[in-house]
Formats: sequence, C-alpha cells, structure tokens
Amino acid sequence: MIYLTGDTHGEFSRLQYFCYRYDVAPKDIMIILGDSGLNYYQGDKAKAIKQQLAELPLTFFVIHGNHEARASTIKSYEQEEWHGGTVYKEKAYPNILFAKDGEVFTFGHVNMLVIGGAYSIDKYIRLQYGWHWFSDEQPSPEIKACVEKKIEELNHTVDIVLSHTAPIKYEPVESFIPEFDQSQIDKSTEEWLNTIEDKLDYKKWYCGHYHINKQIDKIRFLFDDIIKLKVDD
Repeated sequence: MIYLTGDTHGEFSRLQYFCYRYDVAPKDIMIILGDSGLNYYQGDKAKAIKQQLAELPLTFFVIHGNHEARASTIKSYEQEEWHGGTVYKEKAYPNILFAKDGEVFTFGHVNMLVIGGAYSIDKYIRLQYGWHWFSDEQPSPEIKACVEKKIEELNHTVDIVLSHTAPIKYEPVESFIPEFDQSQIDKSTEEWLNTIEDKLDYKKWYCGHYHINKQIDKIRFLFDDIIKLKVDD
C-alpha cells in the first residue's frame, strides 16, 4: 500500500498515530511531499529526529523540500536503485529514502515523476537570525534539464507527478501568509512547473509546501491529511 502526506517539519505525531491506528507493514510506503524536517539539522538533533521514523513500521519515501539540506550533499547518504529510480539512503535508517529529483519511480503499473524543491518565503528571516537556509533549495538548471529530458523520454506521459511546490497557475492564494509580500517572493520554480504541466499528460499531481489540504483539477495539495494513493479516480 502507498500513502501520501504533506510537510511534517520534524513533527511526526500524525504518522505515529497512523501506524498505531492502521495495520501497516515495512513494505507499505509513506510518501512525504517535502519539508520532512529530517535533514534540516545535523548531528545528534538530526539523529533523534530520524530515529522517530526509523522505529515506525513503514518505508518513507521523501521528496526534497525547501526547509532541508539535499541528501546528495550529506556524506552519510549513499545512492541506491529503488523501483527504477535513484534514492539516497543512510545505513542507520534503511526505511528512510530520499528521492533524487528528475527520477521516475515505478510501482506496479504506475510511474511517478519526482520534482522537489521550492523557494523559502522566510529566507531572509532565517539568514538574519543565523538559522539554516540552503542555497540549493530550488531546482538547479541541471535538475530542470534532467526533468525535461525525462519527460521527453516518457513521451510527455506519466501517471503521477510528485513535487514539493505547484505550478503557479494553481497556487492556493488563500494559504498565503499576509505578512509576506508576494511580489518579493521568487516564484521561478512555480513558473517553470507551469511549463512542465502544460506539456505533460498526467493523471494526478500531488504536492505539499502550502500547508493546505485542497484539490484543484488534477492537482492535490496535502498538508496534514494522509491519503491512500489512487490513480484512476
């Protein structure tokens, strides 16, 4: 079984309750659509956060967000082939897998294209106070090229897109924080995702980032909801 949820930011009580409430097993997969909180800190604090998920009877498949370091930049992670795509995994936490952006993962007859990353609206607050901010939070030109090449290889057809943010045309404006001036926010990733969405034939698109649970056409925003993956509905 495959499940999806939105940003957890290192707070896993809903996942712990889900495992307690339902009959899940390590072969079941929980997709976290970015900002998991697992790679925001380093050292002992990061280990304590990861240990919480390591103790749960699920496999966690994590998309890159914007409030976390890329797993590819952390020495303890190793690349591994998983369901046809590349993931990053630490030996100490074998049930936590970070997806490489631009990869396609296949589960049975369903294929999923992963596009992580976004801009942090709190970037300058974090820099001002010396909190962690990651300069590679958004997809690089190389990642964008990889995604576009993969779409060409797929003949512009994929079952599911998993991303952190969404194409700009679908932005849930009601979730915007009034204190942040939207004209000052870098929306280049969302604008690029617009071009991807325009030329891609897909069945479902799931994303997080906006801390809202909402459906717009084939786009599903997830925050604290946990849903079972469906393709043909």
